[in-house]
Amino acid sequence: MGYQQFAHIYDQLMEDAPYEQWLAFILKNWQLNGNGGKRLLDLGCGTGTLSILLAEKGFEVTGIDLSEDMLAIAQAKTFEAGVHVSYFQQDMRDLSGFEPFDMIGIFCDALNYLKTEKDVQTTFANIYEHLSIDGLLLFDVHSVYKMETVFKGQTFSSTDDDVSYIWNCFAGDELYSVEHELTFFVKDEDCYRRFDEYHYQRTFPVEVYREWLENTGFKVVSITADFTEKSPLEMSERIFFVAKKIKQN
Repeated sequence: MGYQQFAHIYDQLMEDAPYEQWLAFILKNWQLNGNGGKRLLDLGCGTGTLSILLAEKGFEVTGIDLSEDMLAIAQAKTFEAGVHVSYFQQDMRDLSGFEPFDMIGIFCDALNYLKTEKDVQTTFANIYEHLSIDGLLLFDVHSVYKMETVFKGQTFSSTDDDVSYIWNCFAGDELYSVEHELTFFVKDEDCYRRFDEYHYQRTFPVEVYREWLENTGFKVVSITADFTEKSPLEMSERIFFVAKKIKQN
């Protein structure tokens, strides 16, 4: 998964992303299900857009991402916004060195970049260990339907004066996985510069995520779809989970 060049056009490609809806989802669950604390960890924070919005709401935000380039952009945006977010280049599967958080979020399908069942289960276990009692894990993932029907075998494209791309999706080696091959053409003065990106994503059925969460020790508070309060349907595309770390008897 390469982000070195992709990081510099990420915000332009994501300018229509529903960040305000992710923010509303977090705020609602903090109010309804949280422990009252405001220490929040944003895993896979990218260029920091959501982290900044949360900091503006008074949360004590820490952001983690694998990409040094993404984090450099996040730092610059955070400084410009006049808020504080602590950013670290680190793997979401390893949260050593951090004190417990009141909420941990993994948004914009960042969890789907973990390739194996063990990776996801390890991530859930580490998150559990780094949450305060009654702390929340909030995340969204691509649905099986989206992987199998919306992505696989499809080609997407966009033409813009500054950035154009061709995005091909192929079946991955594992069940419910997709290989994304993207070719970008970025305007550079009087010519266009080409670069290629490869991304691999995998998802699992809703009940499998539920089982892993419960086996880790979480209480699953809600499972909803597509920024609604409704349960997932056959053609839902984005699945949202809310899980709580409860005190063990």
